[in-house]
Amino acid sequence: MGAQAQGRPGAASHTGSPHVLQPVASGGTMAQALGEDLVQPCELQDDSSSLGSDSELSGPGPYRQADRYGFIGGSSAEPGPGHPPADLIRQREMKWVEMTSHWEKTMSRRYKKVKMQCRKGIPSALRARCWPLLCGAHVCQKNSPGTYQELAEAPGDPQWMETIGRDLHRQFPLHEMFVSPQGHGQQGLLQVLKAYTLYRPEQGYCQAQGPVAAVLLMHLPPEEAFWCLVQICEVYVPGYYGPHMEAVQLDAEVFMALLRRLLPRVHKHLQQVGVGPLLYLPEWFLCLFARSLPFPTVLRVWDAFLSEGVKVLFRVGLTLVRLALGTAEQRLACPGLLETLGALRTIPPAQLQEEAFMSQVHSVALSEHDLQRQIRAQLAQLPESASGPPPRPQARLPGAQAIFEAQQLAGARGGTRPEVPRIVVQPPEEPRPPRRKPQTRGKTFHGLLTRSRGPPIEGPSRSHRGSTSFLDTRF
Repeated sequence: MGAQAQGRPGAASHTGSPHVLQPVASGGTMAQALGEDLVQPCELQDDSSSLGSDSELSGPGPYRQADRYGFIGGSSAEPGPGHPPADLIRQREMKWVEMTSHWEKTMSRRYKKVKMQCRKGIPSALRARCWPLLCGAHVCQKNSPGTYQELAEAPGDPQWMETIGRDLHRQFPLHEMFVSPQGHGQQGLLQVLKAYTLYRPEQGYCQAQGPVAAVLLMHLPPEEAFWCLVQICEVYVPGYYGPHMEAVQLDAEVFMALLRRLLPRVHKHLQQVGVGPLLYLPEWFLCLFARSLPFPTVLRVWDAFLSEGVKVLFRVGLTLVRLALGTAEQRLACPGLLETLGALRTIPPAQLQEEAFMSQVHSVALSEHDLQRQIRAQLAQLPESASGPPPRPQARLPGAQAIFEAQQLAGARGGTRPEVPRIVVQPPEEPRPPRRKPQTRGKTFHGLLTRSRGPPIEGPSRSHRGSTSFLDTRF
């Protein structure tokens, strides 16, 4: 098992680091949990699927063509069932073009519309434009011009470069970008992952970052993919890819608590057969489901994840567990640990089609408030004797709106300390004497005008008046 763990994308590749993963409550160690085989057995895996694989690719046959996502011999050449018609896709594209053309205004006033459009799925032609905007990578790139070029040109740490080099061919070997070791796909992946180890040397490299960076490179240039990777690692799921993976352990406990509340029978079955969350959850969460779902569904999950944050990962995980073990017949067919893990990894592809699956994901009764409350509860129960840094869930921002607001606040401050407002107490003004109402009783209006405005108003002589003047009228 130890030799196999080095080649799995869900395992932490801190092999040259002094950090040691600590035991967890499920009875094993994090390293053992992450060392489980992350791919289906050969007899269960179809090489025409869009899922990632650790198998070597001897070379595609001349008759094999790439599907619309770039997978050689893939099954996504045509839109699947439930795929929206072309006219609807064009309408959504126009909406996204309009929203992204005035992004600050859209995020300030119409984020609910952005969230709903992300749930419907970002059009494939616009993901390269929308993903950096959603995660705030465009702001990071703008604020750090030339940073990626410097990191890409700098020599990498030898221990990380060797480990990254061993993993390059494992990332989506059936995708046309990553077939050739000297192709732009593998070389771009090498540069992005190396740049991150130089950008955050205290964290280094984790093998689960490979599939994440590879999906980004399928849609973005290397520099934009790098900043998106930075935002995912530091804002969406901080603590996932560090030496201790403290956030993964915390989220595993949170996931079990949510299972206990939302799927109590499934939770009881998992406890009876000894399947802890660390036996299947790291593959899902660390890779953002990039290796566990059909690729069209992966993209839809990412659309929602970049919009709403880590809450989407929990919703997807709960949906997968319910699809695999939700009925009594399914649980009876899994009397032991191996059968249960096999059921979690071999959900029929028909149940994972993007439209129907994402509809179930968004219907899971889990709000951001519920998630944060459960995180606080599990954080309070963590043993104080645990080595390594404690999880910092407060560093995690819940999606695109929170990221946008944080970046707007940082931009308004301009990187300087905000001024402390001063409170100035003004002395009270001296009271003025009340205005006296003029005495008008028994006085002519003509007299008032004379005293207030100066000389009286001249009028025609009395001899020319046919009647008494209004000015001479006494009240």
